[in-house]
Amino acid sequence: MSINDIKRKARAQALESRSCAHEAALADASQDTGRVLLQHFLDAFTPSPGVAVSGYWPVRGEIDAMPLLTHLHGQGHPCGLPVMVGRTRPLLFREWYPGLEMKEAGFAIPVPCEDAPELVPELLLVPLLAFDGEGYRLGYGGGYYDRTLAALRAGNGKKPVAVGVAYGAQQCDHVPRHDGDQSLDLVVTESGVVRPPVRNTDGNVRMPQGENP
Repeated sequence: MSINDIKRKARAQALESRSCAHEAALADASQDTGRVLLQHFLDAFTPSPGVAVSGYWPVRGEIDAMPLLTHLHGQGHPCGLPVMVGRTRPLLFREWYPGLEMKEAGFAIPVPCEDAPELVPELLLVPLLAFDGEGYRLGYGGGYYDRTLAALRAGNGKKPVAVGVAYGAQQCDHVPRHDGDQSLDLVVTESGVVRPPVRNTDGNVRMPQGENP
């Protein structure tokens, strides 16, 4: 079985697991998932003042990171949302703030309009289907975040910090991967924080525990 076939099968399983976790979270009126995510995030680290942050608009059972992005915007961080500009190109990020007028784009995902200023994030909140203890994520298969993180990490400036946002049930033993797949620096779930092991290869320097991006 090819790696693509293995990934395809893993995606189907991950979609089902995430859907179950999402339905369980919606059914549990006692748990404010957004508040819990925010607390775990802040327990892990606090971004340095002025760091630009990108989030995502939740779809298809993705855990909602918008309360976290709203909090960071309230703390003075420039915030943005991703926009697809081509099937083989990295994502573009446009500035977002609470109440911003949005438009519907591909996959019926709301995005900022074309007149919203572009933003280069230093901290990315990344959606996913599954993740493992080494920080690798399984996405939908388009490679958008892999291309985006590779491009940002190849730059000469400060390396971005990629934080996966997920339900704890989305963690698996091993994510099948290609050589070019990009790993995460941290994963925040409603159950806590998962810190991958520190690596110093290919310029992908891991954030030590307690260090702020």
